[in-house]
Amino acid sequence: MRIKKLNIIISLGLVAIIGILIAQLLWTKQAYNLEDRKFNQKVNIALMEVVDKMSEGKSSFTENPVQIIANDYYVVNINNEFHPAVLEHYLKTEFTRFQINTDYVYALYNCHSDQMIYGKYMTSHQEEPNEKVIQFPKHKNLTYYFSIRFPDKTTYLISSLRFWYLLTFALIIILLVYVYSIYTIIQQKKFSELQRDFINNMTHEFKTPLSSILLASEALNKQEVVQENSKLKTYTSIIINQSYKLNNHIEKILNIAKNDASGLSLKPQKIILKPFIEEIAETIKQKNENISIQINIENDISILADEFHFTNIVYNLLDNSIKYCETKPEILISSVKDSKGLYLKFKDNGMGIPAKNINHIFDKFYRVPTNNSEEINGFGLGLFYVKKIVQQHNWKISVENNVDKGITINLFFPF
Repeated sequence: MRIKKLNIIISLGLVAIIGILIAQLLWTKQAYNLEDRKFNQKVNIALMEVVDKMSEGKSSFTENPVQIIANDYYVVNINNEFHPAVLEHYLKTEFTRFQINTDYVYALYNCHSDQMIYGKYMTSHQEEPNEKVIQFPKHKNLTYYFSIRFPDKTTYLISSLRFWYLLTFALIIILLVYVYSIYTIIQQKKFSELQRDFINNMTHEFKTPLSSILLASEALNKQEVVQENSKLKTYTSIIINQSYKLNNHIEKILNIAKNDASGLSLKPQKIILKPFIEEIAETIKQKNENISIQINIENDISILADEFHFTNIVYNLLDNSIKYCETKPEILISSVKDSKGLYLKFKDNGMGIPAKNINHIFDKFYRVPTNNSEEINGFGLGLFYVKKIVQQHNWKISVENNVDKGITINLFFPF
């Protein structure tokens, strides 16, 4: 169902962006056509002004003396003889007045020789282009006229629409980024599903033989021969303890995979903190006799939490404090209240965390590099699991290095 919704969202987004891009291209084309009409209109008016001034206001044309022969070619009927220098002066004046700021070429028709006389290439640049050959075909019906051609008209119009083309280019870039992002999301989703399926299959395959080992070792531990032999009893205890530890790791991986797939289902209930944590601390002390756990929490402090997962949070935090301590582990669990909520602090005397690694300790499969990393059991999932449970409870978790030694992990429970 989620994949179907994702496909619908992707399709709608793609259609929307393509629609916007097509609309933008159509608007750009319309803007170009409008700019072309404005240019033709300005040129037409400017040339009519030239005709009027060259005839000293005595022109008597019944039709427009300016004819647009081609997109960049104009023929202007004067109906009187004129001097090229006068024509050039008026062309410069009127084109400047109407802000026609592109190169142009003019040519005159000589009725005596019956041919076009090349005028001049008018440009805003200092040098005239020598390589350009401008064609001026002769008009059949006119006697006194001149022609204007704009060789760079298309470039001029495009440069005046710079904003529209930049916007279109930006939309194309956005479309490409969107397509690439969608492709990346789909690939990541496939990889995530593949990884989750692999973890589920792997852990389930591990649990079956592990259950058999636990049953067999517990049965073996009850035998008289084992009970009477201290060495055998020690060996079977090691097998049982390590099997339970491995089982806990497998359960942790399964919980992570389940949380990634659909989220863990929580059953919040009221928990009195002090006796709850004391019970967990006693369990840990039974397995680790040389540790010191001090609890400074008021008797009446309670929170709403899922009992199973909150137990795992406390156990993981205490277990990490023990594993990453090179001396006798000393852990202080305390609580502090303020106007915003309750802070539960876990302070230890461990080896601490380098500043460059402290922001990554809640990442999946991340383990802080240490000298004895290979000797410390774990998959780098404990704190990732803790962070997930904390987020689902809408709590906050943070970690900081102590001034002297070790770290302090703060759990914040808002009121």
